[in-house]
Amino acid sequence: GTTMIHLKTKEEVELLRENNLLVSATLAEVGRHVRPGVTTKELDALAEEFIRSHGAVPGFLGYGNPPFPATLCMSVNEYVVHGIPSGYVLKNGDIVSVDCGTVMKGFYGDSAYTFAVGEVSSEVGKLLQVTKEALYKGVAQAKAGNRIGDISAAVQSYAESNGFSVVRELVGHGLGRNMHEEPEVPNYGIRGRGPILKEGMVICIEPMINMGTKHVVFEQDGWTVCTRDRKPSAHFEFAVAITKDGPDV
Repeated sequence: GTTMIHLKTKEEVELLRENNLLVSATLAEVGRHVRPGVTTKELDALAEEFIRSHGAVPGFLGYGNPPFPATLCMSVNEYVVHGIPSGYVLKNGDIVSVDCGTVMKGFYGDSAYTFAVGEVSSEVGKLLQVTKEALYKGVAQAKAGNRIGDISAAVQSYAESNGFSVVRELVGHGLGRNMHEEPEVPNYGIRGRGPILKEGMVICIEPMINMGTKHVVFEQDGWTVCTRDRKPSAHFEFAVAITKDGPDV
């Protein structure tokens, strides 16, 4: 079937940029407070306050079915994505994926960063580094005339060549007046396949990379995703506009 991919005007790209800059600022604010002894719920409250004080509303709160109950997705260690903030106390050596969304002026922002809590093991440090690098490899392919598969293949080959695995069940996506638009942006795939990238497309590229198996489990709450072998998973996400001058993060 044909997919409806909405191309954005320059003005719409700027509204998306405004949202994504606020998401970025929110993640930085959260990052300043990530330390052993803080709960994920405390960080979530701080993010909600920060977003609202800047004239936006949280993009994730009440989203989906069942409605997501918080501002941030906070996924610790073996939790891949969509973790629900709780009384869990972060401890030295943990990693926490913080995924944040905003809505303002009719458009969404969406991005994610995985923070180290205190000192992490060298193996976990490598997982974070490789996942972040995989995102940059994907972004480099996000140019007009390329295909979605070029992004997917770049992420997958980098992660796998470093001995890590790529989650299959969750994908990146288009971003606009809705948080999830066409096209889907998988983190695995084949060069030269998939929808063609055109100027005016805005996509979220978000590698979810596991230390062990690629297989995941969906928990009973309808949201939380965990690695099947309970080994750590990392997640980084940027929103990227496709322009005639290359990727605009």
